[in-house]
Amino acid sequence: MNVDLLTIQKKWQARWPDAIALWSKFTKLREPRWCFNEKDEKAEDLSGSFAMIRLTDHAVVVSISQIKAHKLEDFALEIMAHEIGHHVYCPGDLTDQGRMLARMRRALPSKEQHAPLIANLYADLLINDRLQRSANLRMAEVYRTLGNDSTDKMWTFYMRVYEILWSLKKASLAKGEITSALELDAQLGARVIRVYAKDWLKGAGRFAALCLTYLLEDNATNMQKIIKGWSDLRNAGAGGIPDGLIDIEDDEIEGAIHPAMDDELAGIDSTGDGVSDGQQAVAPVLNNTSSQGQMREPFEYGEILKGLGVNLSPQELAIRYYRERAVPQLVKFPARLLPESKEPLMEGLDVWDVGGAIDEVDWLESTLVSPQIIPGVTTVQRTYGLSSGTLPEREPVDLDLYVDCSGSMPNPQYNTSFLTLAGAIIALSALRAGSRVQATLWSGKHDFQTTKEFIRDEHDIMKILTGYIGGATAFPIHLLRETFENRKPTDRPVHILVISDDGVDTMFDNDEKGNIGWDISRMALEKGRAGGTFVLNLWSDWQQFPKLLKAHNELGWDIHRVQDWQQLVEFARAFSKAKYGAQK
Repeated sequence: MNVDLLTIQKKWQARWPDAIALWSKFTKLREPRWCFNEKDEKAEDLSGSFAMIRLTDHAVVVSISQIKAHKLEDFALEIMAHEIGHHVYCPGDLTDQGRMLARMRRALPSKEQHAPLIANLYADLLINDRLQRSANLRMAEVYRTLGNDSTDKMWTFYMRVYEILWSLKKASLAKGEITSALELDAQLGARVIRVYAKDWLKGAGRFAALCLTYLLEDNATNMQKIIKGWSDLRNAGAGGIPDGLIDIEDDEIEGAIHPAMDDELAGIDSTGDGVSDGQQAVAPVLNNTSSQGQMREPFEYGEILKGLGVNLSPQELAIRYYRERAVPQLVKFPARLLPESKEPLMEGLDVWDVGGAIDEVDWLESTLVSPQIIPGVTTVQRTYGLSSGTLPEREPVDLDLYVDCSGSMPNPQYNTSFLTLAGAIIALSALRAGSRVQATLWSGKHDFQTTKEFIRDEHDIMKILTGYIGGATAFPIHLLRETFENRKPTDRPVHILVISDDGVDTMFDNDEKGNIGWDISRMALEKGRAGGTFVLNLWSDWQQFPKLLKAHNELGWDIHRVQDWQQLVEFARAFSKAKYGAQK
């Protein structure tokens, strides 16, 4: 190992406790992970930057080789205290990083992909300002040592904000042209940092809105190259997925305003009169693909996670999205009551062998057999039979779930599909109660995705429910036939649930063998022994549809009508209680 690099590492290692103490003596963080070469950096996923954090394992990573290359050896306290600040101040944890990205995306219409870049700039401003002013660290000297003399407009604005915050001479850090409009923006940026220092999430959207003008003028390529060495939040969330990001917070929407329109910034009125000529105060508005209500759309959720460094397929992101939305709605799936449960009854003793569990040994009876314990010889265990109990025994009802995914249905990986959400609520409730689920996503007789059997694997079930087909509508009758034709009376009862619209009547057509759909449906209900339900989005009462009326009157299908897909959520919550009755 290079002796010079080892000397630098020892020097920095000795300053680590001092860097932590600058924030709080109660802060507990492990010593940084030191990288001495490219192999070490690759192992720690350190790319481009000389230091970084990981919010998933609360690690700080420092590249000693890059520290030397950038001539930053004398700034151990400044750089390590900065990285610690990301852990204890901004963003602090993975959830708050996601919340910051959500606010910034809302303030960056058409430039949402640059939210991670702006978030890194904003977090660095907050941390560096505190360290420069309150801890008297040489943060300005770090930037001077890095020696970036770029005249890029956005970089000039960013450096000018630092100059204003720290009362530095103009152009001491900012090297580009400082126009009157840029000077006003920098003044506003400095005020955002100071006013929202203790509530930095509230200021996140405002700072992003301030940066929007520069992103619209440039594609941010220059800025990404310039701050590459400081991109210490890049992929900070790789390997972790926080909860709570499907909800749209009230101040997320309200905070997507230009600082010139913020009454809380002293000296700036809400009309934007303080804006100079040529610089219009713009309040970014939600684009046409934004969320409705208080839940964000699956694609928005996925983009936020990608901004955190989470690398998952659209379907895996959708699985996590719908599961998080479903969990608060879960109820116990109905279970039938059998006359009596069986209770254990001790019948006698048997020899305990050394291959058995040690806690199965009855030590009292073993000592009565012989005071000298010899495993496998004198050791005994109790044997049990079953006796009729007094409490009822619950028998789980399995679920055969069919969710329509024809062309009229939304793609659940992009927009909210209440069919998928309702299916998830019911299927996960069934699993929670000990039931098994066969999930089928269908569009045509030969266009379907299915678990093929009744399973208890949550991920495999959700993978089916979050898929998308989008073809013509035709119920796969043969799947219903194959599921039940060989089912025995001793098998568990099964409830059949179909979520669709008026296209469900294709269930009663003939199958590929010429069997009549009505006969297959009757057979399935009889062998399932737990009933069947259609929940359908219909333009009028289901009794106006002759086939549905016949299915209800002659076969016994329970039919539930919804007038819009959102009503499926309420149906899913009430399904167990409404259909089977609550059992205590």
